[in-house]
Amino acid sequence: MRALDVLSFLAAAVSLATPVIGAPASCGTGVAGTAAPGAPYWLESIKHQGIAAFNPTPSSYKVFRNVKDYGAVGDGVADDTAAINAAISDGVRCGGGSCDSTTTSPAVVYFPKGTYKVTSPIIAYYYTQLIGDARTPPTLLADASFTGMAVIDADPYIPGGNGAQWYVNQNNFFRSVRNFVIDLRNTPASATSTGIHWQVSQATSLMNIVFEMSTAAGNAHQGLWMENGSGGYMGDMVFNGGKYGMWVGNQQFTVRNVTMNNCDTAIYSIWNWGWTFQGVTVNNCKVAFDLMTGGLTQDTQTVGSVAVIDAFISNTPIFARSSTASVGKLAGALTLNNIHLTNVATAVGVVGGPDLLSGGTVTIASWGQGNVFSGTSQTAKFTQGTIPAPNKPSVLLDSTGRIFSKTHPQYADVAVSQVVSVRDQGAKGDGKTDDTAALQKVFDTFAGCKLIFFDAGTYYITNTLKIPAGSQVVGEGWSVIMGGGSAFQDQNNPKVMVQVGNAGDEGIVEISDIIFATQGPAAGAIVVEWNIHSNQQGGAGMWDTHIRLGGAAGTNLLAGNCPSGSQNPDCSAAFLALHLTPQSNAYLEGTWVWLADHDLDSGGSKQITAFSGRGILSESAGPVWLIGTGSEHHTLYQYNFFNAANHYMGLIQTETPYYQPVPAPPAPFSSNSAYHDPTFSSSQTSAWAVTITNSKDLIIFGAGLYSFYSNYDQACLDTTTCQTQLFNIDSGSTVSVYALSTVATTFMLSVNGQGVIPASANVNGFQSTVTSWTR
Repeated sequence: MRALDVLSFLAAAVSLATPVIGAPASCGTGVAGTAAPGAPYWLESIKHQGIAAFNPTPSSYKVFRNVKDYGAVGDGVADDTAAINAAISDGVRCGGGSCDSTTTSPAVVYFPKGTYKVTSPIIAYYYTQLIGDARTPPTLLADASFTGMAVIDADPYIPGGNGAQWYVNQNNFFRSVRNFVIDLRNTPASATSTGIHWQVSQATSLMNIVFEMSTAAGNAHQGLWMENGSGGYMGDMVFNGGKYGMWVGNQQFTVRNVTMNNCDTAIYSIWNWGWTFQGVTVNNCKVAFDLMTGGLTQDTQTVGSVAVIDAFISNTPIFARSSTASVGKLAGALTLNNIHLTNVATAVGVVGGPDLLSGGTVTIASWGQGNVFSGTSQTAKFTQGTIPAPNKPSVLLDSTGRIFSKTHPQYADVAVSQVVSVRDQGAKGDGKTDDTAALQKVFDTFAGCKLIFFDAGTYYITNTLKIPAGSQVVGEGWSVIMGGGSAFQDQNNPKVMVQVGNAGDEGIVEISDIIFATQGPAAGAIVVEWNIHSNQQGGAGMWDTHIRLGGAAGTNLLAGNCPSGSQNPDCSAAFLALHLTPQSNAYLEGTWVWLADHDLDSGGSKQITAFSGRGILSESAGPVWLIGTGSEHHTLYQYNFFNAANHYMGLIQTETPYYQPVPAPPAPFSSNSAYHDPTFSSSQTSAWAVTITNSKDLIIFGAGLYSFYSNYDQACLDTTTCQTQLFNIDSGSTVSVYALSTVATTFMLSVNGQGVIPASANVNGFQSTVTSWTR
């Protein structure tokens, strides 16, 4: 990719100042006015007054840091490494191996346009967003003398630590890197130069990044390297050159919209339980997907499942290959849908073995390798060939016939004058002042008129906050909206905390970089009720926005009062986390709906027992896109689809509550038919990961559904019996399931409450994996 093309890609990815519709009449046509030519990104120029509400010194702690304020030059000549790392580490932050996690010291580290030469890693501390100018993305230039793990390192190894790292890889949450060119081309071609070491977990994102690497024969450069973790979402990236574009190993991930040009291997995967790749373009590489396979036990874990949808591969000899043959048994599941090959000799092959699917210039409609199930049959058909294709409703597709996608809005061309700060309008964000009235006034006044900016902080509300149609909302370092007080405490009279649109509302709502939370006890809180319907695809959506219940300072749901194994009624965090109502539609990307299983601010990741009744309930008729979403530890279910239609999901991830079956669901909540709660038989003593009732045209393209404990005991992992069932589909629903991976459940999928797919027949490493199930 030429330099001009790189800038064009990044400009296209971030210039998404969506015209506002459905705005209040006083606003006219919505946000008006754009930044002057050559002006910096508005985030650089606005007044920065965000606070870390629960930091020990909130009045002096800096959330927003401009690297040039710390001495960075950005001229491509000066060594900016020390200045950048000083900007990241300023204040008492979580890093160095002495802190495993915290929510009290967030940071947004901003890079104005320029070229920043570095000679050693930029070390991204816990709870950090690294953001480049979205109008003219800066370059991070690795010097010829560069030494270290990667240009950006999200989890450094401790020297002499025998493999110890700063953070626990499965708990390395709240990270984002966006709007950069990372250039390795000045480093020796023979060096294992790496763009980003991304050993992370949930609530993390990479977006709008171009990696420039050597194109010399036999070079050793790699754009992205990740060896483990539990993710996650990334998307909108370009990899040019290198031995590897992406070298990846992680429990599960969703990757959307990546382009690989002139890499030796575009994507090399060493292990996983399940990954979904949506929208992949590979040009002039040697291999598109190179998969390490064959490990069928926890100790020999390799690739469990790779699912690829909507790929365009050209002038690349091999599209996908496994390292070992899979003849009549599992050795790495592979699911392909809508794959367009141009001048590709081998579509699917094995290293040193025969082609399983010949290439050429062809389209692969639906192909799979692995165990295929249908209906209520408990017998698998091992397949290396065509598998049933999903019905794809047109409302889920873009104009080219691919699954629709939409980049995280960053409003690159909005003028500073079009941004309104909620703190300037009277909200405090200090975690204790009641900000309900101040925030409601901001929305009532500026929705559809201005970009509503939540300066960093924790905004405490005690009554329903209504976000009207036309709202475009941006947080700073995951600004928190936290509901608490008597209004949200009665599970018999649940109350909405944040209401997005009124019933029947048409228009857009865009929310990014926000956390919705509660302050316990909050057994009656419906944390987010999503009513908005948009007639433009993706017009109603959330990006890098999460629901985090408990486990953080200010929530009253911490290790001190909600220790592991306790049954404290005051440790209830929510009635229902997210409700997509019948008339709504939604695009959710990188959304994690998490009831905390441990205290992020206690030190040592101490386990807690808190309660949230329900995860995500969708009654939406669609279209709904769930891209890289997760829902964990809720009492009755993680995902409940009731009378829903036209949903695309890739990849969904769940965990069952650690305390179950003591008590068994629905306790400590009561079943509520008004919210379509599933029933529980005497043998179903743990939450449903997914339950689907009377729903049509649901596509699940990748799922990781896990059960790790039985009453805080992990002995059940050895026998894979932590629960009996976790995924139920009623006989009246039309659902297509691909790339399903589960952990420690007897049955992977049930129909009408009866187990259908036995996990024991599909062991594929630590997890069990099924390539597809269709009606």
